[in-house]
Amino acid sequence: MNSGQMIFTQVMDAMPLKTFHRCVERYQGNFSIKHFNCLEQFRVMAFAQLTYRESLRDTVTCLRSQSSKLYRMGIHSKVSKSTLADANEVRDWRIYSDFAQHLIEIARKLYQKEHMVVDIEQTVYALDATTIDLCLSVFPWAHFRKAKAAVKLHTLIDLRGNIPTFIHISDGKLHDVNVLDVLPIEPGSIYLMDRGYVDFEKLYRITRSLAFFVTRAKSTFKFERIYSHPIDKTTGLICDQTIKLTVPATAKKYPDKLRRVKYRDPETDKVLVFLTNNFDLPAKTIADLYKQRWQVELFFKWIKQNMRIKSFYGTSENAVKTQIWIAVSVYLMVAIIRKKLKIEASLYTILQILSVSVFERTELNQLLTFYDYKNSTPAKPKQLNLF
Repeated sequence: MNSGQMIFTQVMDAMPLKTFHRCVERYQGNFSIKHFNCLEQFRVMAFAQLTYRESLRDTVTCLRSQSSKLYRMGIHSKVSKSTLADANEVRDWRIYSDFAQHLIEIARKLYQKEHMVVDIEQTVYALDATTIDLCLSVFPWAHFRKAKAAVKLHTLIDLRGNIPTFIHISDGKLHDVNVLDVLPIEPGSIYLMDRGYVDFEKLYRITRSLAFFVTRAKSTFKFERIYSHPIDKTTGLICDQTIKLTVPATAKKYPDKLRRVKYRDPETDKVLVFLTNNFDLPAKTIADLYKQRWQVELFFKWIKQNMRIKSFYGTSENAVKTQIWIAVSVYLMVAIIRKKLKIEASLYTILQILSVSVFERTELNQLLTFYDYKNSTPAKPKQLNLF
């Protein structure tokens, strides 16, 4: 990356432009547009994400204060609040969704050899959803409860690098378990889910797809023990059983055998019961895997704190989805840069630095690399003291 370029320009250089233009053409994003095209919209919104702008007015004011630098940032049109708002309202959010999917493929290849706490060969995913509360009078399309609106972010992350691989944005009324109907299942992979996703008919779809799941058992589910496997109780394991469902309705939905692992967490002294269709991994590994499901919770916490998705720049469904997908794209671009430049700093640290350095002209790698300089004085200097 050229050190003569601004930091923002160097970050934007991580964009695969040919793919972006294909996404724009697919949905005719630039049809009959003479000024402020989709690429400029993306760059302005990315600037807002990187610098933590709170509103469109805030974003436009900051950019206008640096008007002499906008051309080198790739923003060739005059930026106004109304123009940006109209772009977010009208231009198809699927442009940025498709572009983010391409970035996901790039990031996953870069992080496929990333170390995991549980050392297994299979790809491990964590699935969960987070709710973003909204004002019903401002976002009537996202009706959630009687006097409340919300959108849900259903996310599947690859635990090698915590890369989101599947994101589904819905209104708050969609139950978490229903996202399993649209979730792409990858044979041989392991899916970690909490007990809110226990629907035996939907879980059986994962089994028939030759994939595996690990989830928490509900306290009310009925089963019959077929076989108890030997365990090492010093590891916290209480039992490792092969079971089958006994209630006719649920047994019809999931006719195969299941594995039930009961485990006492030494840190919280809490007893946890896991259900899985994987009979090959050790019981302790099943418990350790489920603990890694919290990585998706940390991802939600991180992206809410560091990306602009809790306060929205537009009120329509298209504007909200556009902002979320551009935020995810910026996250992925920073993750790609981090891996390509072999930077040890966390994504949180990198984003904090970028937020105050976007207009600087220095080498990105130099900006994000930290050195520990120690001032040391030679024990016996060769230069004689004059005084």
